[in-house]
Amino acid sequence: MRTRNVFHAVDSHTEGMPTRVITGGIGVIPGTTMAERRQHFVAHLDHLRTLLMYEPRGHSAMSGAILQPPTRPDADYGVLFIEVSGCLPMCGHGTMGVATVLVETGMVTVTEPVTQVRLDTPAGLVVADVEVSDGVARRVTLQNVPAYVHALDQTVAVRGVGDVGYDLAYGGNFYAIVPIESVGLPFDRTEKQAILDTGLAIMAAINDTAPPRHVEDPGIHGCHHVYFTAPGSDAKHSRHAMAIHPGWFDRSPCGTGTSARMAQLHARGALGVDQDFVNESFIGTSFVGRLIGETTVGGRPAVVPTVSGRAWLTGTAQYFLDPEDPFPQGFLL
Repeated sequence: MRTRNVFHAVDSHTEGMPTRVITGGIGVIPGTTMAERRQHFVAHLDHLRTLLMYEPRGHSAMSGAILQPPTRPDADYGVLFIEVSGCLPMCGHGTMGVATVLVETGMVTVTEPVTQVRLDTPAGLVVADVEVSDGVARRVTLQNVPAYVHALDQTVAVRGVGDVGYDLAYGGNFYAIVPIESVGLPFDRTEKQAILDTGLAIMAAINDTAPPRHVEDPGIHGCHHVYFTAPGSDAKHSRHAMAIHPGWFDRSPCGTGTSARMAQLHARGALGVDQDFVNESFIGTSFVGRLIGETTVGGRPAVVPTVSGRAWLTGTAQYFLDPEDPFPQGFLL
């Protein structure tokens, strides 16, 4: 057996969406904050993301997280979130996967009935309360970074579609929120390619004409997610299809997307504080969101979201890179 690298991983899925948690093999990434580590990783180490997320070790909808020592004293671990689309500031389903892995592998001190895991992410501190019984992580509730509305009632000209109305909100990443019927498509998985193509076209149009940038962190910018709301969705129960760059659907209900959707509903006066909000994915799994307070981000009104869901471990692995491997950075097809 020959290998240049050995990457240790614990694989999981959160309500259907994978999180490959890299527990060893990368070392400490330079940077005094996780935001700086993210910038360094993107500039110098992105080949590790593609090696671990792309085929043949991953697939076109792969997602993961790299554990790091924290850069702040109030966190247990630092986390970089990686997926086929890039290195994210924050990932809700990934946080649930990481917290579950840390608890069920004993990488944090476990207490029942609740173990709190504090994660240092590029978007800020994220606290996850893990419900534990008999050593098993039964459910994870994360308190996300503040979410806010970037813009309401926007319109963009989309090639091949026409003018599309959308709201844009931030919940750890930026999300364009679009009623699926407004682009002439049914909420039906048999039409998945048309939905995906339309979502990618909307992202491209927004990024060409009015790319969003976080009001406090200029390193967080661009729209790479389109949340297509299904007919009948409201502030109690919303169904959606989440199209993600460069061309896949979120299998989970999407934690940062749930946060952004709640910020949008709150800004429109439809969702109040301390009200449950059920967010259902394209495959029928769900998260329960709740706003627990109001705040500001860069002078803008914002909300403090929590999101609750469950993750399951699916295996452990060691990933290698043979010196003669013809795909040292993986590939996408």
